[in-house]
Amino acid sequence: MGVALAAISAQVVAGPAAAFCGFYVAQADSKLFNKSSKVVLTRDGKETAITMASDYEGDAKEFALVVPVPTFIERKQIGVVDMKTIDHIDAYSAPRLVEYTDEDPCNPPIPSPMAMAAGAARPVMLSAIAVPHHGVTIEANYDVGEYDVLILSAKESDGLVSWLTENGYRIPAGASSVLGSYIKQNMHFFVAKVNLDRMKLIGAGYLRPLQVRYQTAKFMLPLRLGTVNANGPQDLIVYALTRSGRVEAVNYPNVKVPTGMDVPLYVKDEFGPFYKAMFDRAVGNAHMRGVFVEYAWNMGNCDPCSAPPLSTKELVELGARWTGDESETPVSWGVPAYVTRLHVRYDAKSFPEDIAFEETSDQESFQGRYVLRHPWRGVGNCLAAQSYRAQLPAAFAQQADNLVALTGWPRTEIEARMAATGQSSQSQ
Repeated sequence: MGVALAAISAQVVAGPAAAFCGFYVAQADSKLFNKSSKVVLTRDGKETAITMASDYEGDAKEFALVVPVPTFIERKQIGVVDMKTIDHIDAYSAPRLVEYTDEDPCNPPIPSPMAMAAGAARPVMLSAIAVPHHGVTIEANYDVGEYDVLILSAKESDGLVSWLTENGYRIPAGASSVLGSYIKQNMHFFVAKVNLDRMKLIGAGYLRPLQVRYQTAKFMLPLRLGTVNANGPQDLIVYALTRSGRVEAVNYPNVKVPTGMDVPLYVKDEFGPFYKAMFDRAVGNAHMRGVFVEYAWNMGNCDPCSAPPLSTKELVELGARWTGDESETPVSWGVPAYVTRLHVRYDAKSFPEDIAFEETSDQESFQGRYVLRHPWRGVGNCLAAQSYRAQLPAAFAQQADNLVALTGWPRTEIEARMAATGQSSQSQ
C-alpha cells in the first residue's frame, strides 16, 4: 500500500525572470508511478501543514493512517482537502516536454532589445479522554469529514502495538522498533480510519486528502513508518510551499533531475515511458539515496506553465495562509509562494532516517524540462541554409546520445525510430 506517511493498514470493524520559451506539449505527472503517494508540505516559520494524499485502492474499511506528530493536535488543526487541489499542484509542477521549430536560416528573426536583455539573463539549465491501556492514552477523538481521528500518546512501543492490534489494526512486522523511536522523542500519534456511514452520507467517492497543522522547530517528514509494510520501493512526491525559496533535504543528497536536453521527436508520443526510464536511471545512479528536485519556482512567475498557477484560495487550503485573501484567480507576480517539487524513491534500507528539510534562500528557477526541436524544412538555398542542413545529422546524433544517456535505451533502436521520423544521423 503506497499511503503517504501511513504505517499501518487496518481491518476495522464497520462502524519576472527570464522565460523558458517554447510550447508546452506534455507532462510527467505523479500518475506515472505505481505505489506513489503525494504530500503537500507547507512551512511558514515554525508553522507546518502536512496534506496527505495516497494512491490507496480497496475497501475503505481497511484503510487507516498513522502519523507521528510532534505535539497534541486540536480539532481546529485538522481538515480535509479537495483532491482537485492536489491534482492542480501536481499538474502545475510536473516535469514537462516542450517543442520548438527552427527558424528559416535565410531569414533569421531580429531580436528586440528587450528580448536580447532577457536572453542575457536567462538561467542556464543544468544537468473523549480514555484511561491509559497498555500505556496508551487516547488524548482526543474527532470527527473529520469521512474520518474518525484519534490522537494517541504512548509510553512504549510494545504497548502501542498491543493497543492497535486489540482495536482491529493489522500491525506489520517491524513496526514496534520504528514506533519506539518516535515514542522516545515524546511524539504523539495521529490515527485516522474511515467512518463508512459518514462517507456514505457525504457522498464522497474517494478518500479525500487529510491535513494536519502544528507548530514545530523540526521541519521533517516521518516516512519510515511507510517502509514497514511496503512491498518494494515506493515513490513519494512532495510539493513544498514556502514564502522565500527552495526546500532541500539536509540529511540526504539533493539531486536535480537532468534537464534542458534535446531529445528525438518520437519521444512526444512516449513521454510517459521516457520519463519513467529516465527517473529509474537517475535513481540507480544515486543508489536510491537521492531526494530529486523536479521543479522549483515562484508560483506567480512560471513560463511556460503546464497548468495555471494555483489561486490564493487553493494555496490557503493547502496551508499557505500567508498568501492573503482567498481569491479564486491564479496568483500573480509579487505573491510570496515558492513551490519545490521533490521526488523520492525509497525503502527501509535506502532511507533509514526520516527526511529533515530546510527552507533555503535560493530562488533560482528550475524545472525538469525536455526539448523537441523540429528542423526547418524550407527550400531556401542561401549559404546559411546549406550550413544548417549540413549540421543536422550531427544534431540528430546528439539527440540520440542524449536519449541513451538519459534512459539507457539501446542506441540502435533509438536510431531506427529517429530515421522513421526523418531524423537520420547519417549524412546525406
